[in-house]
Amino acid sequence: MNFILQQYVELKKAHPDLPILIRECSEVHPKLWARYAFGQEKTVSLNNLSADEVRRAMENVLSGKA
Repeated sequence: MNFILQQYVELKKAHPDLPILIRECSEVHPKLWARYAFGQEKTVSLNNLSADEVRRAMENVLSGKA
């Protein structure tokens, strides 16, 4: 939740065409899914990460390092 409050606006400014879906759920661990060309997908667990760690995970996914 801290990531959304602290960094979402800047993320959308930097990547206005990046599709982002955020859903609130109880008792579900947060995850980041990325879909690349040719049907490739990656999933990264965001459980217990700080806002900065979530940002780094997103940067890794966006750059293809995840």
